[in-house]
Amino acid sequence: MKKILIALLSIVFSCTLQAKDRLEVYKDYDLGTEIMTITTVKVDPNMGDVYLAGLKNSWIKAVKLQKELGFIKDWKIYGSDLPNSGEFNMLLVVTFNSSADLEPSKKKYDAFMKKWSEADEKMSNETAAKYPEVRTLTGEYQMREIMMK
Repeated sequence: MKKILIALLSIVFSCTLQAKDRLEVYKDYDLGTEIMTITTVKVDPNMGDVYLAGLKNSWIKAVKLQKELGFIKDWKIYGSDLPNSGEFNMLLVVTFNSSADLEPSKKKYDAFMKKWSEADEKMSNETAAKYPEVRTLTGEYQMREIMMK
């Protein structure tokens, strides 16, 4: 009888633990509305400054313009202090106010292209063509904040 009671208590106790091990969205945590797109990059050894110089004339110029136009909330670049470890050593991050900002928009496209000159386009294409010589894209992610209650 004692063994049966112990077995039943063990089952009840393990069921209780399992129920508490699973959280529910909006009850136990909320989801943020901001969206971050993150590109992970593996920059070749000693090529970080070369890659950043290329980004300055292409990606950085484009995201600065997008921020000025109000199409994105912010952008950042993160570099690893340990550049030779892991699958990536640099992150390119763009933050949007919401997922709606990711939707295609002719109006936004036209506004961007009005400010993005043919010279900008040419420079960006020439610079981007050289990227494979110094880096490899290792992943792209779309993330949102999880806010625990």
